[in-house]
Formats: sequence, structure tokens, C-alpha cells
Amino acid sequence: MSLKLIRFFSAAVLFILLQSLSDKKTPVRPWPQDPRYWSYHGKPVMLIGGSDDDNLFQWPKEKLIAQLDRLEAAGGNVIRNTMSDRKDKGFEVYLFRKTEDGRYDLDEWNKEYWKRFERLLKETSKRKIIVQIEVWDRFDYSRKQWEGQPYNPKNNINYSYEGSGFAEHYPDHPGTNRQPFFFTTPNQQNNLTVLKYQQKFVKKLLDTALKYDNVLYCMDNETNGEEEWGRYWATFIKDYAKEKGKTVYVTEMWDDWNLRGKHHKRTFDHPELYDFVDISQNNHNKGDKHWNNFLFVRDYLSGHPRPVNTTKTYGADTGSFGSSQDGVERFWRHLLAGAASVRFHRPPSGLGLSDKAVASIRAARKVESLVPFWTIEPANEMLSGREENEVYLAANPGKAYVLYFPHGGEVSLDVSAVGGKLKMHRINIDTGEWGESSDVDAVGRVTVTSPSKGNMAVVLTAE
Repeated sequence: MSLKLIRFFSAAVLFILLQSLSDKKTPVRPWPQDPRYWSYHGKPVMLIGGSDDDNLFQWPKEKLIAQLDRLEAAGGNVIRNTMSDRKDKGFEVYLFRKTEDGRYDLDEWNKEYWKRFERLLKETSKRKIIVQIEVWDRFDYSRKQWEGQPYNPKNNINYSYEGSGFAEHYPDHPGTNRQPFFFTTPNQQNNLTVLKYQQKFVKKLLDTALKYDNVLYCMDNETNGEEEWGRYWATFIKDYAKEKGKTVYVTEMWDDWNLRGKHHKRTFDHPELYDFVDISQNNHNKGDKHWNNFLFVRDYLSGHPRPVNTTKTYGADTGSFGSSQDGVERFWRHLLAGAASVRFHRPPSGLGLSDKAVASIRAARKVESLVPFWTIEPANEMLSGREENEVYLAANPGKAYVLYFPHGGEVSLDVSAVGGKLKMHRINIDTGEWGESSDVDAVGRVTVTSPSKGNMAVVLTAE
């Protein structure tokens, strides 16, 4: 081999190695080839998950590790993490240091809070689990939670009720949006007394999180607040990250169940600020309405395609927002309709990381092993004989077809683009296990029948 040829191959090998190392350092971001989906370390990735709490970073170490191990073993790779410090279970800690007189000093951190947060990021990073952070949670600042909250003037040494503009009590549901905590920004009430502590918190959050490549940022938990609040913090976070040489991806989560509502357009219409959207509140809807709402968003965003996340899939027999069956159905409809991230909400309002949730996650990964979700499109129009909420289809015509049956059924599927044989694979969503497979002659149309009355996935792939 000539010296020139050796140098050529050496350069080629070096380029491949450098490219591989570069890909491993690429953080979670919209996939350049199809920005409707996420990529991580340079490869497209479908985010699928569930967890038993909203703020896992507060959990004791042993309990946290067990939860993350269970998620990873199931094939899950996304969690939600609110930065909440309210005392729901008793082991949570507040953000600020408690002084000797029992009040908090907002100029000093509680080191344990940040230790727990960094532990979560380290452990999820090890497992390639993406963390969608919610910076503010309105439920921390109203009703009984306000009584012990360090930002409440009676609980800190830094400001008074008069100086902060806070009231002693906020007894109403936070959805009424009467808490001045969410009006502090310059284009709202410009409350510098409180804003400086909010800014300090967000900077500390970023100083910790920017060291990791597996973090997405959502401004609020299901807010219906003023537009300027979310815009301020989205801009603040992106600007601060840029100062540190980092690029981050942000969104806002609106409380409106109607995805056509004006609140959602605050994110839909501003791709220059909001890099992805979260439509979790669609999970209060059911059946074809739930499916069609998502397709509306997908179409609305087509001019500036972005990932659509649904980090809170409601539905559990223990809760108030639908049954466990509703939870499974919502998860699978969003999966096939084109969501970039789907996660079961925590109990009691969702299935969390229960056995039923784990079975769905395992089943979803089995489907993905046959057909990557980013290669198929929602395609119910290719079905005939379909009844409402009987079956949902996503397809890559001529190559692959994925059907979800919530409760049994039979439909006719147009496979005229195939021109050959198909392999039919069945996956039991209720157990997460493979079912039988068979060969199918693809001539015009084929009849697809669910093999049970439970939740089933049927995947047809061209041979």
C-alpha cells in the first residue's frame, strides 16, 4: 500500500473517531433530520417514561436509585422533575437555609436541596434518561403550601408583607392566578424585592444543570398565568445559558385542555423562543377527540416543526382524571400520533411506574425494535370499517404499519403500496410481551383483527 493511500485511510479513520466522540457529546436537542423528534448523542431517540412522583430529586437516595433502575430496565428514558420543595411526603427540603430563630434566609441556600438535585442529574445521566424540568410549580405558593413556604414574609428574614406585596394567605386554587409571586417580572409588576431572589434561584439551577447534557426546561406546571411571566423566564434561561457557552431548549405548559385555545398559541406561534411544546393537558380528553387534538397541533406546527411532548399522561383508577384504561389509551394514541415524548403521570392521577405502565413502556420498545416511531405517520384514513376509538394507525406505506387496538376489533387496511408479503407481529400491551407472528399476502387490502379484547399492538412490516 502506498504512503499516500495509508495517509488517506488514516485521515478517514481519524475523522470517524472524532465524529463519534463529537456525537457522544451532543446534548439532547431536536433531531436535525426531523425536528419533530429528539436526538441524544447524535442519534434520534423516542422519549418514553413514567415515574411515581413529580419531583424525584427530593427522594432519598435508595428510593431514587430503585425508581431509575426500574425505569431503565423497562426501556424508559424520560422523567419529569418539578423543582418543587413543598412538604407532600415529609422528606422534602426547602430551598433556603433555616436560621436559628426558625425563619429562612433567602440569601443562603439549603445545601441539601442542591445536593439532591445534582444527584438526580448524575444518576439520570448515567442511565441516558432525559429530565424535563419544570422551573416553577404554582401549587407551591397557594393554600396550605404557602403557610410554610420560605418566600412567605412571615417565614423569612429578608422582607415584609408590605415590602414584598404578598398577602398572609392565598386560600384559592392557584389556577385563579392571584398570587403576586407570578407577577414580579419587569413587564408585569416589576417587583424587584422578590424578583432578585427568583433570578438567583434560576441561576443556581442552571449552574447545576448546565453541567449535564440530558436536561430540557419547561417554565411552569400547567399555568394559565400572564404570557409575560413565561416569556421572561424562557428568555432569561436561554440568555444565561448562552453566557455560559451552552444552548438549552425551553417550553411552557398551559393549563387549557383546548389545544386550539389562545394560551397554547403563546408557544405554538413563537418558535423563536419556545423550542418545543408540551400539550400534557390534552390528556384530559378521550378517544378520537384526544387523537384529533394532537393531529391539529402537529399540523399547526408544520411550518416550524418542533418536538411535541406530553409529560403528564393522566388516567388511573385511583385518580379523578380517567381510568387506568384511559391512561394506557392516551399514552398509545400520542405515541402513534407523533409525540416526541410520552410519560405516565404520577399516582394517584396517573399510572406512574406501576406494573401496567411498565408493560406499556416495554411494549412500546418492542414496537420500536420493528419500526422506529420517527419513520411512521398517523394514517387512520388508510383504514375502512373503523368505528370510533376502535383502532389507531401510523404507517410508512409500503414498508410498515402499526395499529393500536384499545379493546379488540377488526378493520380493513390498505396495503396496496406493498406489492409482496408482510410479516404481522402482535404485541400484548397489557403484559408487554410478544404475541404470535404470521405471514400475510399484501394484495390490495388486508383484514387486521386484534387477537384479544385488551390493549394490543399489531405491526406489519414488508419482507
